[in-house]
Amino acid sequence: MKPLPRQAVIDAHKRRRGLSPAQLIALSFALAIAVGTVLLSLPAAHAPGHSMGFLDLLFTATSAICVTGLIVVDTGTAFSPFGQVILLLLIQIGGLGILTFGTLLALASGRRIGFEQRLSLRTQISALQVGGVVRLIRNILLLTLLLELLGALPLYLRFALNQEPHKAAFSALFHSVSAFNNAGFSLFSDSLMSFAADPTIIMTVAVLVILGGLGFIVIADVVAHYRSSRRKMLSLHSKIVLFATAILLLLSTVILLALEWRNPQTLADLPFFDKLLAGFFQAVTPRTAGFNTLDYSDLSTASLLLTMLLMFIGANPGSTAGGIKTVTFFILLGSAWSLSRGRGELTVFGRRIAFELVIRAGVIALIAMMLLGAAVTALSISDADKSLLALAFEAVSAFGTVGLSLGITAEMSATGKIILMLLMYLGRIGPLTFALALVEQQARQNISYPAEEVVIG
Repeated sequence: MKPLPRQAVIDAHKRRRGLSPAQLIALSFALAIAVGTVLLSLPAAHAPGHSMGFLDLLFTATSAICVTGLIVVDTGTAFSPFGQVILLLLIQIGGLGILTFGTLLALASGRRIGFEQRLSLRTQISALQVGGVVRLIRNILLLTLLLELLGALPLYLRFALNQEPHKAAFSALFHSVSAFNNAGFSLFSDSLMSFAADPTIIMTVAVLVILGGLGFIVIADVVAHYRSSRRKMLSLHSKIVLFATAILLLLSTVILLALEWRNPQTLADLPFFDKLLAGFFQAVTPRTAGFNTLDYSDLSTASLLLTMLLMFIGANPGSTAGGIKTVTFFILLGSAWSLSRGRGELTVFGRRIAFELVIRAGVIALIAMMLLGAAVTALSISDADKSLLALAFEAVSAFGTVGLSLGITAEMSATGKIILMLLMYLGRIGPLTFALALVEQQARQNISYPAEEVVIG
């Protein structure tokens, strides 16, 4: 008997199961937020003399699980050490992904991972195929823990100069986990502004942010490339990610330095090296990290608009970051360039990009822009006392799961906070994943309708 094609097997499993991968991902993050809210509401999680309402607790849990970093209370003073440990765990679980974390627990207990779970895992971590996804999950955990521990070491050596050893150790681990997962939560009231001139802390955090934003698949591909005796070729995905990341970091650093070099409120009075360090870090952090060494309310309007663009793009697929992702942005720009030059298809690094991927990239960008447009409009009604730029910045930061703010998050109305929570949730699971979760699986229709041209552009 002739075996069924792989796609037919996948379709058969889709018809049998109750929840699609997209629905399972959306539900798992919603449940994790609910559990996180309950844990943060425990009296032991609050610092003495501090109490928070339900909405603020829900907002904090959503921000942690969605690795965003927008805060309505000061993390370092409002939460007890126990509460900070809960936040650390929520960030780690949210960064790894709920299904990933659940799979690790199942593997630890000796349970087998079925085909349906593998499909969901592939969707969550943006793996290119189902085969080997469980092994990839194990590697993701080991790589994550290794990089976080390595990042915590230099941070500890610097924090230990001003803190007691046990506090310095926890602070180093907290910021390392927060940086690698692109969460942006900090135990310091001013984020990392007090360490703006400390290259050890700033570069360590920046490297962790960049590595976390590359994506687990890309890191594994690069490691395999250099470990292979025959120099295994990098995948097209990895090449696009590395190229787009390098270009965005370089251009944004140069442009931000040019815009802020003479700004007396930001870079003008800093020494030359400190200017370069601050400019580079402010180019890294909008990639959904959320840390800052400059007060964003002091940046020029042009710099804020550039930051919003970087937050909208985000980092890379399969990473802890939000936004529409660099690959989506790269494909859209490349397709526009190809069409403007009269070419029918996009060719990158000697490979053709399938037309279906171009359409998918356009859908993701369109859904994101529509969501943000609707959110900013709603925020301008619910929080009419705040400037449109500040509201738009807050909305893009929430959707991109960045965490940067112009200082208005805690002052938002209840409706405004709910809107931001929805944006953080949608930004973390992905707008297309959420859209797919809303529609029921339908059988394939083998009907092809006649094509007819329409006028566009």
